[in-house]
Amino acid sequence: MTDISKQDRVLIFDTTLRDGEQSPGATMTHDEKIEIAEMLDEMGVDIIEAGFPIASEGDFTAVRDIAKNSRNSRICGLARANFADIDRCWDAVKHAELNRIHTFIGTSELHRAIPNLTMDEMADKIHETVSHARNLCEDVQWSPMDATRTEWDYLCRVIEIAIKAGASTINIPDTVGYTAPMESAELIKKLIETVPGADDVIFATHCHNDLGMATANSLAAVAGGARQIECTINGLGERAGNTALEEVVMALKVRNDIMPWDTGIDTTKLMAISRRVATVSGFPVQFNKAIVGKNAFAHESGIHQDGMLKNKETFEIMRPEDVGLSGTSLPLGKHSGRAALRDKLEQLGFEVGDNQLKDVFVRFKDLADRKKEVFDDDLIALMRTGEDAQNDRLQLVTLRVSCGTGGPAEATLVMSIDGEDKTAICKGDGPVDATFNAVRQLHPNAAHLQLYQVHAVTEGTDAQATVSVRLEEDGVIATGQSADTDTVVSSAKAYIHALNRLLVRRAKSGEGVDTKEINWKDVS
Repeated sequence: MTDISKQDRVLIFDTTLRDGEQSPGATMTHDEKIEIAEMLDEMGVDIIEAGFPIASEGDFTAVRDIAKNSRNSRICGLARANFADIDRCWDAVKHAELNRIHTFIGTSELHRAIPNLTMDEMADKIHETVSHARNLCEDVQWSPMDATRTEWDYLCRVIEIAIKAGASTINIPDTVGYTAPMESAELIKKLIETVPGADDVIFATHCHNDLGMATANSLAAVAGGARQIECTINGLGERAGNTALEEVVMALKVRNDIMPWDTGIDTTKLMAISRRVATVSGFPVQFNKAIVGKNAFAHESGIHQDGMLKNKETFEIMRPEDVGLSGTSLPLGKHSGRAALRDKLEQLGFEVGDNQLKDVFVRFKDLADRKKEVFDDDLIALMRTGEDAQNDRLQLVTLRVSCGTGGPAEATLVMSIDGEDKTAICKGDGPVDATFNAVRQLHPNAAHLQLYQVHAVTEGTDAQATVSVRLEEDGVIATGQSADTDTVVSSAKAYIHALNRLLVRRAKSGEGVDTKEINWKDVS
């Protein structure tokens, strides 16, 4: 159980499953949410904001099931300032041993105009709704959305009201990423000094990255007295995203000399969860991303390489092992056995059972036959695309393409649809376009292709290509991903994977957040 009374302890509040999932196209399935929540719990996250229970039946079910499965983390749900939202939130989080209701309302002049409330009317609403939440749950968090643009006197007034009504955590959201570090620190410091009862609650910071200052603003807020940081894995979130969990955690760890606060996070698990969130969200991590980017520990400059050979500390302020990276990247080959494969996967953060190892080993051998050396990143891609597709309605059987300068590309595709093999031959503007046309001919659909992205997993002409495809149909978004040494095959598999996920989500209309049910402008 988290001891929130320690003033040298900064609580990590992860909202990947709520604010992170609001990022367009990042919707996750029920099972994926459960998996990510388990990884956050194991990593040592203090509070997991598991979702917005009233958004849809699927979101409610996910929050409820995460609450039932939680072992160490406090499970939190989001609720707008009304009794229906708060009651629904409590029904979901009450199953956790440690639970929290997080309720909010927009307090800036711009946001007060949305419900057309006067200052006094909004103040009354805050008192009523926070009191109602506190009558249900011992742990209540309250947020004045757009706090950094709210008039000072009014901000102090409503925070005092929320504290008196029973809120034990006051979150200060920089909803539009407008503030700067000096302002962030001063705002928290002044609120603690000014608002009656502030000494008895925890102040939290929730920063967006619109100006690229979310991490700096969060750390500045801690220096000002905040003791909870709201963040997401990989900085996932609306617009430019949120404060990145891995950045604030490692900043506090590496620069503990000037920021003497502990988070309790097992940092060796950062890379594994970063990779998993990237996979399930369909949002790849940029190569030069701090802490978890592919190049974060790469050194190409001759001066840098010479320095690294003589003393790693010349150009590395933290060890790759600190964030869960293997210290070396020794490749495996077609002669490597199961034991070597299992050992390497464990080094990369993957725990595989005997049955799963058999499946992975078969695919590893197939890949090793096509590549001379299988590197760490190849194995990670192999694990990402290793989900069992036996129950998928659509499956790729064979694909042949012809292309070149002589005319349009042509794809001959055999696809299994509900167990029956069907063939299509289509032309297109390039091999991928021809392949996608063939898929659409066999499985007619109105899905709009929102994203098509190709990344080389490793270097060389025999490198695997990881392809991400994001589809949207009637407001439902699904992402597919696959890796193969053949870019066109990888593209076909990713497209079919996304279509299968669309079929599942249509069949389970309550799964995931239905953006048509909630006005997301109301959400901090």
